Amino acid sequence: MAHRPGSAAHRLLSLDIVLALLALAGGLRVLYLAAPAPALPGEAATVAHAYALGHLTSFADAGGAGVSPFGWLQLAAATMVPDAFGRSTTALAAVRETVLLAALAGAALLWVLARRLGLPRWAAASALLLLAASPLALGVQRLVVVEHLAAVWVLGALVLITRRRARIRHDMAAAACLLAAVLTSPLALFFLPAAGWLLVRRAPVRAALVAVVLNLGLGIAFGPAAAVLRPHLPAATGPALADWAALDPAWVLWSAVASVAALGVRAVRPFALTGVLLAAVLLVPGVPSTAVLALALPVTPLLVAGVAQALTRRRSPGRHEVADGRGVAGLTPIGVSHAFVRRLTLAHRGNTGRPASSARTTPQPSSARQDGIDHPGPTGSAPVGGTSCHHRAVASAESAPPHLGRTARRFRTAPPQPTHHGRPRRHRRIAPALAATVVVATLAVSWVAGYSALQPTIARGGPLAEARDWVRANASGSRLLVDDAAWAELANAGWPTGMLAPPAACDVSCPAAEWAVFGAGEATLRRHYPALDGALAGAGPTAVFGAGDARVTVWRLGLPPADPGAPPEAPARTHAGEALAASARITLSPEAAAVLREGRADPRLITTIAALAATRPVWVAAFPAVLGEDAAGQPRRRVLLTGDEDGATAFYAGQRDLFRPASVTRTADGVLVTYPLFAPPGLLPPTR
Repeated sequence: MAHRPGSAAHRLLSLDIVLALLALAGGLRVLYLAAPAPALPGEAATVAHAYALGHLTSFADAGGAGVSPFGWLQLAAATMVPDAFGRSTTALAAVRETVLLAALAGAALLWVLARRLGLPRWAAASALLLLAASPLALGVQRLVVVEHLAAVWVLGALVLITRRRARIRHDMAAAACLLAAVLTSPLALFFLPAAGWLLVRRAPVRAALVAVVLNLGLGIAFGPAAAVLRPHLPAATGPALADWAALDPAWVLWSAVASVAALGVRAVRPFALTGVLLAAVLLVPGVPSTAVLALALPVTPLLVAGVAQALTRRRSPGRHEVADGRGVAGLTPIGVSHAFVRRLTLAHRGNTGRPASSARTTPQPSSARQDGIDHPGPTGSAPVGGTSCHHRAVASAESAPPHLGRTARRFRTAPPQPTHHGRPRRHRRIAPALAATVVVATLAVSWVAGYSALQPTIARGGPLAEARDWVRANASGSRLLVDDAAWAELANAGWPTGMLAPPAACDVSCPAAEWAVFGAGEATLRRHYPALDGALAGAGPTAVFGAGDARVTVWRLGLPPADPGAPPEAPARTHAGEALAASARITLSPEAAAVLREGRADPRLITTIAALAATRPVWVAAFPAVLGEDAAGQPRRRVLLTGDEDGATAFYAGQRDLFRPASVTRTADGVLVTYPLFAPPGLLPPTR
């Protein structure tokens, strides 16, 4: 193929567009990577399986999260190679980084697929921009679901199938990609009709070969190797389809319209079939909407771009579209390149013994370009003095030798297309501007609806990370009952996995444990595992982090039951605190005085401060709270003393038995005294 002037510049322009849109997609996804909502309950189990597989340890989830051994293996490999668990703040953030990379890979493959389907540069850019900036895409593509990996495999297969002059190795690679997609998620089966349609359109024999290879692989995976490879869909949990649609109603509307309209556009008709099938699956009860949307996200922008291109392009292609070898969607069958048309022309010359241009009856005008491209006459309906490139190609096909076979006959059935001049260049300027206007307006409507629901944050911690740090500081070395999310987080923090008991370990009876760490789904787990409910019976929350669906609670197990005849401790703390605040030998900050009067100070602190005030004046700056304990109703067990720091340090360092603090630390603000959890009862006199 001869080198066209400007082709290198066009490639560089395409590269610039792709890189800019990928930078936009990556930046937005990093910003929303740790967004707390919408949350997916089954995400924690997938993270835990990826960690366990990467660290060669065992893990059994609580159920309902689906099964995808091949998907877990991919996530484990993608996180272990760059050491994502070691450098990320949380285990969830480590695996979400892999999902982000999968989203960027899918966006790049979407561009390549759109261009190979014959969509112009502006249409491919519009599809990529819709995928990059849609709130729905941002919300779904930050969650750890294996369908994101399946989408990348499917797009890779479709890119290989639509490759021009594809060889058998490309078709075999496409079959392997489709097999990997189905093994990752069974929902990828809905892409097989589109892939088969494209293959049959290009080469029916190759399609049969790919079908045989794919069926052989699926037969092995779902037959003898089913126990190791067979995937299962997760249970249908929130967010529901209506919750996702509320993030981006404009996307939902465009997707519905484009899925139907694209059935009339030849270039994207196979993908429209897939879009309709996925939309139908969304309406089936019990199917997880998040998993289906993860696979549908790359399809709908392609359909929208294909329909937009079909509506804006002229019915008759311009001369450049025919002569430069690219064509338009629907002009030639997929897989029939213009290089093949030139082969037909050469074959015609060999059969007739004269060049195809000798059929002309009128010489070429002197003003015509001598570049092999015919120019139209004054009416713009036919070339001056001869036939167009398309007419010559069809004439060549009529006399093509038999060995060129079925493809030549397929091309011969295409009707002659007249060439047009003058207005296509103007059209090429108006269409991108119109597409950009529509896309920007769509995204504006989407962001108005979805921005309030999506909460961007650069923090990579969260309630679970806070609970992890609290447990490491106060329960190190203990055996824990944990849910799936806490298992992954504590295991990633270095907690021995043998000391972590997930809910599945309570199928019959729970192992002995001192602490329990559970998220907002604790009530559901207690109903599903009666033994777990028995283990938590009578236990009170010791620390609570976060609120709502992100709440994480730490429970202390095995505490002796309270004596029903003992006086309550809260009134005694309040009475003693008021007396201490009224002492002239104790100087209190307003915040510290409020803690004492409200009875929120630890009895050991009240007793020791009173003893210290008997020997010297005491300055109390604050009773600093331990994160998570105020929400659980625990008394403040830390005090910050100023003034005579040497005396205060010596006093508390010399305490013994019940009044011995966990730590005495000199800081820039004073002496920080910290007592351990759970003061023994009866330290304060009861109130009358």
